[in-house]
Amino acid sequence: MRLTTKGRFAVTAMLDLAMNGGKRPVTLAGISQRQSISLSYLEQLFGKLRRHTLVESVRGPGGGYTLARDLAKVSVADIITAVDEPLDATQCGGKENCKDGEQRCMTHDLWATLNDKMYEYLDSVKLSDLVAQQAAHRERVNVLQDKRGKEAAVA
Repeated sequence: MRLTTKGRFAVTAMLDLAMNGGKRPVTLAGISQRQSISLSYLEQLFGKLRRHTLVESVRGPGGGYTLARDLAKVSVADIITAVDEPLDATQCGGKENCKDGEQRCMTHDLWATLNDKMYEYLDSVKLSDLVAQQAAHRERVNVLQDKRGKEAAVA
């Protein structure tokens, strides 16, 4: 079980949009450049995100994408689900035919419970949480750079 590139890129792109958007639309070309994600791949992802009303498109000069919902109302699970990313640790895809294609395996309930816990966790993490984490990280980096700069000036 793993989260594929599709889900990772969708979350990364939505975080970039949240951090660089605000009142003005963000272009996919900008996200592509900042995050090293192909533009054509982003176009596919944002088509799905738009259909799930997570983003809105703005046409014309100065156009791009904006968030369709408040940051605190968009979960990582919403994003991953919108791009059709399966979160399934079972071998059978939840069909309960893991053993020889006919019956449940002995560990089916274990993996099904893991699915529930993964979804529960990803649903609890909001886009606003990720933005706050990035802001805190940037602040720590800035403080370290300031300290190093002062130490170098003293030396």
